[in-house]
Amino acid sequence: MKVCYLECFSGISGDMLLGALVDAGVDAEALRAEIAKLGLEGVEPRFERCARSNIAATNLTVEVAHDHSHRSLSKIKQIIEASALDASVKQRAIAIFERLGEVEAAIHQVPVEKVHFHEVGAWDSIVDIVGACIGFHLLGIEKIYCSALNLGSGTVKAAHGVMPVPAPATAALVKGLPTYSEGPAVELTTPTGAAIVSTLAAEFGPMPAMRISAAGYGAGDHDFKERPNVLRILVGELSEAKEATKVFVIEANVDDMSPQIAGYVRERLLDAGALDVTMTPVYMKKDRPGYMISVLGQPDDRDRLGDLLFAETTTIGLRMYAAERRVLERSWRDVETVYGRVRIKVASENGTVRNAAPEYDDCRRIALEKGVPLKDVVQQANFEFLRLAKQQ
Repeated sequence: MKVCYLECFSGISGDMLLGALVDAGVDAEALRAEIAKLGLEGVEPRFERCARSNIAATNLTVEVAHDHSHRSLSKIKQIIEASALDASVKQRAIAIFERLGEVEAAIHQVPVEKVHFHEVGAWDSIVDIVGACIGFHLLGIEKIYCSALNLGSGTVKAAHGVMPVPAPATAALVKGLPTYSEGPAVELTTPTGAAIVSTLAAEFGPMPAMRISAAGYGAGDHDFKERPNVLRILVGELSEAKEATKVFVIEANVDDMSPQIAGYVRERLLDAGALDVTMTPVYMKKDRPGYMISVLGQPDDRDRLGDLLFAETTTIGLRMYAAERRVLERSWRDVETVYGRVRIKVASENGTVRNAAPEYDDCRRIALEKGVPLKDVVQQANFEFLRLAKQQ
C-alpha cells in the first residue's frame, strides 16, 4: 500500500502541503491542469524553489485577479461537483469542506447551510484544499499518516478580528488530536491545514513502518532563523513486516501500596487487554523503595488502562507515550517426548525460525504427573523440536 507521512514540526497549511506534494514528485503542470478543471477564472497557482533555514523547499503562491471571499458551503460544493475532476478527488475535497462547515456552524451557532466561509472560502484556499486532494491522487496515496501538530502560539488576524492561536476553527478541528506549541509566536497550523489532515489522515503519531521512496518539503511564508519553516512529506510503501505495530506505554511509580495489591493489579491490567505488564524495583524520594509499573497496550486502550491504574493503585500521576513494537510471527507446534506431548511456541520471520520455547504450563503439568524434574521435561521438548527441525 502506498502511503505518506506528514511531519508537522512547523505546523501545516494548505500551501505548505501543496508545495510539499510537488517537491515529493507531483508534476506541477499536471497539478495546474487538474486545478484548472475547477473553472476558477483569473486564478494561477505558481510553484517556485526556495530555501527555509538552508533547507531547499517548494513554495506555492496563488495569484488571483479578483475574488469575493465570502462563499457558502453549498456554492463551494457546487463548484467542485460541476468540475471534471476524478470522483475520489471530489469526494475528499467535499468531505474537507463539510467538516469545515460543521465546525463553523458550531462556532457561530448557525445552521450549516447558512455558513459562509471567509478566508477558507477564497479562491486560494479552495485551490489549496482541492489541490492537496489532487496531489494525493496523482501520487497514488492510499493512506495518510500524520505527526502531532505544532499549532504555534501568539495571535493571528482573522476576519473576526485578532484571535489567539490556535484560531477557533483550528482548535475545534484538532480536538482529540495530538498537538503542542513550540517555536516562534506565530500561527503555524492554519484552519485549512487542520481541516485537511483532520479529515484525511488515518492515524496521528509516530511514522509507521514504511519503505521511503520520496521526500518533499513545502515552504511556509516565514523564514525563521532557529528552525526550517517547512512541512515534510515522506512517501513510500508500508512495510510488509506484519510484526511492526504501534503501541502505547503507560508508566506509574508507586511507593505506598501493599505488594499484595501489585499482583492483583497486574492481573486486572492483563485481563483488561494490556499486551504486557512489568514491575521494576526503583528508589524514590527520601530513598523510599518502590516500583515502576509499566503497561504496554494498544493506543485505543490507553485511557481505559490509565483509568484502571488510577482506580487500583495509589499513584497520582501517569506517564504516557507512543512507541513502536516489533514482534516475530508466532505459532504453535506439538512434539512427542518420552514423558508426553508438549507444545512449542515458535517465533519466526519470513519462514525462518528465530526462537522456540516449550510451553511452561505443559512442562510443569507433565513433571508433576510423571514425578520427574521439570528441567528434564524442558530439555526433552527442546531436543525433540530441534531433531524434527533438522529433518525438515
